[in-house]
Amino acid sequence: MTLLIGSLQLGLLYAPMALGIYITFRILNMPDLTVDGSFSLGMACAAVATISGHPFLALFIAIIAGASAGLATGLLHTKLSIHPILAGILVMTGLYTINLAFMGGKANLSLVGSQTIFSAMESMIAVPGGMGKTLLALFICIIIIAILAIVFKTRVGFAIRATGDNEDMVRLSSINANASKCIALSMGNACVALSGALICQYQMFSDVNSGSGMVIIGLASVIIGETIFGRRSVTIGLVSAAVGSILYRIILAFALKIDMFPAYSLKLISAVIVIIALSGPTIKAVIQQNKIRREVNNHLINK
Repeated sequence: MTLLIGSLQLGLLYAPMALGIYITFRILNMPDLTVDGSFSLGMACAAVATISGHPFLALFIAIIAGASAGLATGLLHTKLSIHPILAGILVMTGLYTINLAFMGGKANLSLVGSQTIFSAMESMIAVPGGMGKTLLALFICIIIIAILAIVFKTRVGFAIRATGDNEDMVRLSSINANASKCIALSMGNACVALSGALICQYQMFSDVNSGSGMVIIGLASVIIGETIFGRRSVTIGLVSAAVGSILYRIILAFALKIDMFPAYSLKLISAVIVIIALSGPTIKAVIQQNKIRREVNNHLINK
């Protein structure tokens, strides 16, 4: 039960990151590698603000910082015509130094002794079994999904979705595709940075290398969710990404619980989960084709 509750909490806290990757990877149809840097950026901003005694303000600072990182990637791609993958790598590399600067040149900061939103929640509302963190994480996740679902039903949201579906058509329709890309990248990285801020306050420390491999984790969450829910509307896609984040954490927790996997195999297990999730539709299609082929052969033999 403790393992499941811990996985549920982490899944909900990492859900905003999965939502951010869903925005760029699925809706905008653009690979964004800024995620690794913007996640650490959210942690760094949250750590400094929380230590200063502003745990709630830390979340908003992280959101603004993450949006700025996404905007930087968007401007490099749209204004300087740099490939989106390379633009993301450049911003991610630059953010390493920026994160160190925010943290005073230290590789990690401890929040022990500082009040966080989770400790404030537990002090205000007495919930048995330490469920206060779970309820707060669930509340934040629902709010973010609701906001994003509303945004993508507005004019700006439809422009972003159209840009991801057919950029050439959007440009012929006099819609500013470059602005749509910058807005989507800012939204996605704002969600990622928010997730980093939440994880920072949950784990009570910030590490400059904590963003390593976040793209893989986010992709795994998105793909696992799509495997269960399928690719439908944007709202269902947002919900599936959040659910996929929870399932990913549960799968990972049980995989590490098995003695045959050492603790340092986290990244390898994550990569294997992504490979299995990505290959799932292909394997399913091959099985379906083989089934149809056998039925046709049996029908011809019976004739």
